Amino acid sequence: MNLFKFLKCSIGIVVVCLACNQSFSQDTLTVERAIANALHNNYDILLSKEDSASIAITNRYRDAVFLPTLNANSTILFNKNSQQTKLTDGTVRNRNGIKANNVNAALALNWTLFDGFRMFLARDLIDVNIIRGNLTIKNQVVTTIADVIKTYYDIVQQKQQLKNVDELMALSADRLKLSQYRLDIGVGIKPDVLQAQIDYNNQKALRVNQLALIDQRKQQLNRLMNVPQNINYEVYDSILVNNDLVLGALLNNIDQTNPSLQLSKLDIDIADINVRLAKAARYPTIAFTSAYNFSRNSSNQVTNPSFQPLFTLNRGFNYGLTASIPIFNRFNIKQQIKQAELTVDYSRLRYENEQSVVNTDILTNYRSYVAQREIVSINDSSITLARENLNIERERYRLGATTFIELRQAEENLARALSNSTTTLYNLKVAETELLRLRGDLVR
Repeated sequence: MNLFKFLKCSIGIVVVCLACNQSFSQDTLTVERAIANALHNNYDILLSKEDSASIAITNRYRDAVFLPTLNANSTILFNKNSQQTKLTDGTVRNRNGIKANNVNAALALNWTLFDGFRMFLARDLIDVNIIRGNLTIKNQVVTTIADVIKTYYDIVQQKQQLKNVDELMALSADRLKLSQYRLDIGVGIKPDVLQAQIDYNNQKALRVNQLALIDQRKQQLNRLMNVPQNINYEVYDSILVNNDLVLGALLNNIDQTNPSLQLSKLDIDIADINVRLAKAARYPTIAFTSAYNFSRNSSNQVTNPSFQPLFTLNRGFNYGLTASIPIFNRFNIKQQIKQAELTVDYSRLRYENEQSVVNTDILTNYRSYVAQREIVSINDSSITLARENLNIERERYRLGATTFIELRQAEENLARALSNSTTTLYNLKVAETELLRLRGDLVR
């Protein structure tokens, strides 16, 4: 199975897959297009793919562990020597320009027949690592999608806050005109005009700061999408939330859907296989061995013609079985088994800790999700009341029936209501996104 096939069939948003090669020629960037660009370009995802690709190459040749090894060796030597020999009878023989050629070749085969089942365990370990590689990619994809969604809607939030600032600027400008008008007709005071001007300047400063915040959030989103930082775009001005999440459904079979828990569980399986590999070292190793050998030696002259040949040729093959039986190796195997068993215990503890962390995060985010959902309704009512109260106070101030301070307080109440509503809606979206990330439902 293709290692990355699940990426093509598991993303729940089909538009994301279709849009992954689109450019930023359009003025408005959707959250789907932002996710698509991140999945296509994000460095963390690309690095995870490279890591898993290495494991996939190993998996392609996993059955080769059962095959024999076959090696060929050859040597050819050319010799030119001079030789002087003195025999027991006093005879001296001198040979010059002795030329000899030696050719040796061998073909050796070794086939492990039994190694304590380590070959099978090695194949099982590769299978588990393949699954782990897929989950690593999925975990990185889920994390990246969550980061893109939160960053995208953070930009939306900041744009909504910018609209709030623009509205409050307009109200401050209108209050400045009213206070100046009352001063001009002799029923107002100078401090009211000055305070209105200060409030208006503060709103202008807030607007500049808000524009800077929007630009900073866009730079963060550009980094996640791995696109040039100078690219500019607009985002939609609404935050869409899912109000139907249920705690029981989120916790149901969480160990089978959360990528982090699945990875921790696979680490236990890997540790178990490593224990079996360590124990397999206690068994003997039996192998079939065979070789074909070829040797040829030739010389143009010899010192003792009666006993030394000018030419020899040897060739033939052999075969048999070899066995290696571990008897005593300074307790190395015992030490390796104990270390592997400790790794199993550590992996189980880490899995239990991960379970506790995930469950706690789900409960914490769900409480925030429920609270923010209720606060959103309250804030909507507060905005309606604050606007009505401001309209009343503005008319009363126009008629001289209220003070400048009361009108200013009414504007501040509306400002808080607008800001709280925007922030709460974004916090609701963050809680929803975190719950879906923990559940693993951002990628299906």
